[in-house]
Amino acid sequence: MKIHDIEDLSAIKKQAGVSAELEACHTAVLDAGRKYVVEGHVPLEALAKLVSTAPDIRGIATPGMPAGSLGMGDDPNARYDVLAFFGTAAESPAVFYEAGKP
Repeated sequence: MKIHDIEDLSAIKKQAGVSAELEACHTAVLDAGRKYVVEGHVPLEALAKLVSTAPDIRGIATPGMPAGSLGMGDDPNARYDVLAFFGTAAESPAVFYEAGKP
């Protein structure tokens, strides 16, 4: 695993295809047989789904910093969406995982 602590992630986010509406405070690349961008406080369950289903997407994002998300209180009942994105302006983000949904 390689970790790079960078103060200004705007160039990295742009290169990764993360639009302004999807931005959060953390950006990572997950190499799970193919490379995915992971943006924000993404729950572990969403990462597991990403790895197990290997969808044809650019990445997943939890925009902003939702209360109760991983690293923000880690409340398993917190409700927020993790969005799939495709890296092009032509395709709108879609719900990939619904956190806190029974």
